[in-house]
Amino acid sequence: MSEPILLTIPPEHAGRRLDQSLASLLPQHSRARIQAWCDAGEVSLNGRAAARDTRVFGGERVQLRPLPHPAEQAHAPEAIALDIVHEDEALIVVNKPPGLVTHPGAGNWAGTLLNALLHHCPQLAQLPRAGIVHRLDKDTSGLMVVAKTAAAQTALVRALQARTVSRVYWALAVGRIEPAAGTIDAPIGRHPVQRTRMAVLAEGKSARTHYRVLRQFAQAAWLECRLETGRTHQIRVHLAHLGHPLLGDPVYGRRAPAALSFHRQALHARSLALQHPVTGVAMHWQAGLPADMQRLLERLEDALAA
Repeated sequence: MSEPILLTIPPEHAGRRLDQSLASLLPQHSRARIQAWCDAGEVSLNGRAAARDTRVFGGERVQLRPLPHPAEQAHAPEAIALDIVHEDEALIVVNKPPGLVTHPGAGNWAGTLLNALLHHCPQLAQLPRAGIVHRLDKDTSGLMVVAKTAAAQTALVRALQARTVSRVYWALAVGRIEPAAGTIDAPIGRHPVQRTRMAVLAEGKSARTHYRVLRQFAQAAWLECRLETGRTHQIRVHLAHLGHPLLGDPVYGRRAPAALSFHRQALHARSLALQHPVTGVAMHWQAGLPADMQRLLERLEDALAA
């Protein structure tokens, strides 16, 4: 906890709101942060907790105890359970559940995979991004590899850039997909208007996704997708571009009938294959579907059989 800041409201601030006065007296802190400290009960006037909109008269004694911004504690270890598929001296392979954010960021400063990894393996604090070399979206489940040493991290990043890491996904997409196998070769870039989305753009970065229909249902298809490149939201954007968005995709999907309803994008990183960064041995891992996707698949099977 930071040391408290002690100050006195000057007479010329009479009639101002407390947060407005403090923002003027403490220009190194934003008004939003000062308001957050008031809301947390960390600001007192003459010894009593004060609300942000309290009107001051001048002469009041203020005690303010600054709380750290969540971003300043983003790399704190947290005891979050991990499904570890493989671990050795150089790397960790985890099966990430849906709903777990990979890396801290705005709106998700804690409770992430990174926080869990730091608790499991404290030495990762010495590595950029705690050894994480690629990401999965919050609501995408499946396999990720994490480096435990700087040398392993460098080797894995280079392998990803050289496209020698094989990543295969299982997906459930809307509609009847024909042909039953193919390659989507369409460049992807940041959406020119909606900056939180990606889109197929002529000026985007090259992106290639190979797909194969594993099972065609009445209104949806179970696909195997193999990434040749690793652009943000690549599978989600490519399938939406074909007119077959993922079931449940809140960003690139569309309103689906009740039979196809799902609470997240139906995407799972099924398998991961790479050369071990130290031994050079070829390694391969697989992770079965999480329970929610398995239930969705069974629901589609039942509908087909009905």
